[in-house]
Amino acid sequence: MVERTGTGIPPTPEGPVAYHVLRYVPNLVRDEWVNIGVLVFNSQTGERRLRLIEDTEEYNRVRRLHPWADEALLRKLRDELENRLDADSANGAQIPWQRVLGKWDQTLSNALQIAPQRGVLSEDLDGELERLYADHVAVPRRSVRPGLPGGRANIRSYCTQVFKQARIWDRLDKWVRIAEFTFPGDPARLDYSYRRNGTRGFVQTLSVSRAPQEAKTLAYNVQHISAKAAYKTEFAAVTDVALSADNDRHRFVRETLRDAGIEPVPTEGLAVWVAKLRPSLLQ
Repeated sequence: MVERTGTGIPPTPEGPVAYHVLRYVPNLVRDEWVNIGVLVFNSQTGERRLRLIEDTEEYNRVRRLHPWADEALLRKLRDELENRLDADSANGAQIPWQRVLGKWDQTLSNALQIAPQRGVLSEDLDGELERLYADHVAVPRRSVRPGLPGGRANIRSYCTQVFKQARIWDRLDKWVRIAEFTFPGDPARLDYSYRRNGTRGFVQTLSVSRAPQEAKTLAYNVQHISAKAAYKTEFAAVTDVALSADNDRHRFVRETLRDAGIEPVPTEGLAVWVAKLRPSLLQ
């Protein structure tokens, strides 16, 4: 078997992957919906990935399409789905996915519908989740170019490109839950995590141009992780634009990150940052 160049990791064979698009239906009579998430799973191994909307711009899009959308209900549904997935996993991977999904249809709110199952061939559940989410759920975006203002979905898409080109994608954890560091039931996640030389690193995307206030939320989460982690930690925030000392908004973000011990990494400098990180991940 041929290994991936420079990584020592054999390639994962391409195989069938099933997925469902999750829809928010605020009014059953009108039969109008908006896609809010994707569930991807391997029916043979039980491995699964779930991603639902979480960014401000994604909720704004739902409200533009459905002005009376119940955001509190949407956030509750996300937590309920996560808890049910965790409970089903704890009960064993032998539970057929069709039975699990059938149980959901019977007990979840009518506002959530699970679209019919579809299938694709893929060797990477994480990569497939990113692609399907971008195609079916994410706010439509222009082509990704580093250094241009954009939302977190744009930044994550570019991060995926850079991580895969550097061949460290398989060395990263994705969508890392932080409830173990904050409070039980906390739905917050960080985009990526890695381990090197006894240190665990966390990477979060941050749209300075669209949601600079999220720097405070990130700083809060980082402080909890640093205080409770039983190992050395390091943090980085990948920003859509470079932080300028002449811009008040940029200074606010830069100082908030600095005080929390978070390194800002603009997308235009991400490839260089990853190149420095890569050797320690491949040891």
